Amino acid sequence: MKAYAMLELNKAGWIEKEDPACGPLDAICRPVALAPCTSDIHTVWEGAIGDRHNLVLGHEGVGEIIEVGALVKDFSPGDIVIMPAITPDWGSREAQRGYSVHSGGMLGGWKFSNGKDGVFAEKIHINEADANLALLPSGIGFETACMLSDMMPTGFHASEMAKVTYGESVCVIGIGPVGLMCVRGAVLRGASRVIGVGSRPICVEVAQKYGATDTISYKDGPIDDQILEMTDGEGVDRVLIAGGDVDTFEPAIRMLKPGGAIGNVNYLGSGDHVRIPRLDWGVGMGHKTIHGGLMPGGRLRMERLASMVVHGRVDPSLMITHRFEGFEHIADAVALMKEKPRDLIKPVVVIG
Repeated sequence: MKAYAMLELNKAGWIEKEDPACGPLDAICRPVALAPCTSDIHTVWEGAIGDRHNLVLGHEGVGEIIEVGALVKDFSPGDIVIMPAITPDWGSREAQRGYSVHSGGMLGGWKFSNGKDGVFAEKIHINEADANLALLPSGIGFETACMLSDMMPTGFHASEMAKVTYGESVCVIGIGPVGLMCVRGAVLRGASRVIGVGSRPICVEVAQKYGATDTISYKDGPIDDQILEMTDGEGVDRVLIAGGDVDTFEPAIRMLKPGGAIGNVNYLGSGDHVRIPRLDWGVGMGHKTIHGGLMPGGRLRMERLASMVVHGRVDPSLMITHRFEGFEHIADAVALMKEKPRDLIKPVVVIG
């Protein structure tokens, strides 16, 4: 099969690979729509998971099933399915402990373009199909459905970890596609004030459509100073981190009220240590908690998110700014994600 892969550190390109084999619980899909992620950029050009050779990239997509294993009960060839970015082993000890995303070891549920080949291929292997795939409901287009595979569940997970609730104030650091879903997730969980941190006008515009009440730019000064000034020195109840780097936790801690929580879903692609300011953390006793997590995968979550789209609670299509037609344009979409022009939020490649 043809696939777009990380050839080595700082280099990506087209390769030929053997077709994946279908186990008894598994499925093989052909892609009908795919989307690159900033994580692909971290993987190839930052070496975030080490130097890999001929590793197929990609973990966001919608597929058509072309083969199922003998023990698959709920899916058949011809079904159009959402392929979540995270595909855990649901019988693992970690899953039984409530942390399916870490099945087989930390981050073990993240298989595509990490533990195995990703989705930028003519044939895609899905482990435990009955538990990891979800049928695409009628009324959701292929492009929109790509956002359900990673952007929407990842952004929503930040609010879950930070336990956003009614009437609270929230700061979302980074309003790229994941951060935009953080904004919408916080609004749906009842936040009264949602402040987005970003500088690109198109992201600010969409953040407002998703319910952000205020936006600020890091170009206008330290974001913690701006947040504290906006809140009369009190800070915010919750901080959701969807952008930045290992130093982003310093302003996040400083702007957080005592008893508040941080939900981090940002992929820290470089740096060795996260910095926590001692005094602003209440010398270790300020009840300021930090949660960092990989978004949970699984069929039920995908079905619930799809239901929210069907019933008008969220419109992920607002994030799609660039569209390509044809499998061969995956390389163009990845290049666009790497360059990050100011009019970009999310590109999608439709294969059909």
